[in-house]
Amino acid sequence: MIYMDCRQALNKAAALCSRKEYCTTDIRKKLVNWELGDEEVEAVLVRLVNEKFIDDSRYASYYVKDKFLFNGWGRIKIRFMLRSKGLSSSMIDEALEQIVDADYSEKLAELLHSKNRQIKNKDAWQTKAALVRFAQSRGFEPDIVYRLIDQYLEI
Repeated sequence: MIYMDCRQALNKAAALCSRKEYCTTDIRKKLVNWELGDEEVEAVLVRLVNEKFIDDSRYASYYVKDKFLFNGWGRIKIRFMLRSKGLSSSMIDEALEQIVDADYSEKLAELLHSKNRQIKNKDAWQTKAALVRFAQSRGFEPDIVYRLIDQYLEI
């Protein structure tokens, strides 16, 4: 644990936020870790939000883009992770709207194709089961998963 006064914490948190996007929950945890009192934590957070160092909707937008493009996560997993950060459902819905359905299907198809090459057992039903488990673990919705797998395997 590190002890800081309010001004030091504000400066350090602002420096962190200027290098990388953080949500209110992440910065709150850091401030509490730095042993600031509840009132000081709230004062620092209000100042960071007012000065646009923290913007939860901007964070959600970047998070969705990053996790979809680079991690290959589906909407379910992204939504779950953003909810765990304490973001509102409306903010999450707004951020998820930036994922284009065609890109979403294409990303899932790429992931399924890549995973299918790794599967040793070529029994059609076991392959399908493995692909379904994989896609759902990535957070893709069951209806799109089954539709694309059926198209891909032509079962």
